[in-house]
Amino acid sequence: MTSPAWDQVTHADVVRAIHEYDRLGPEGFFSAHGFAPTTTYELVWEGRRYPPKAILGTAFELATGQRLGSGDFEGGKTGAVKVLGTFGFTVQPIQRTAR
Repeated sequence: MTSPAWDQVTHADVVRAIHEYDRLGPEGFFSAHGFAPTTTYELVWEGRRYPPKAILGTAFELATGQRLGSGDFEGGKTGAVKVLGTFGFTVQPIQRTAR
């Protein structure tokens, strides 16, 4: 799997993707951009939580006009988590509450 050219994406593109998520809501965002909810990590921005892989993939689409599918890049700590960290975002394991 060849990694997308993340150097074409900026911090501002990621913020635009976050605003798109807020505007559309989770279901609308996933439907519009072709991703699914996160299961392992979450991006934390201004006290809210977001699916990192979906946000990064959408940021790439906003920056380049090229749509990525979920299978086009890794989402874990060597993929989307690492890339978002280089842009200064906080990505952490999902905190599961004990029942």
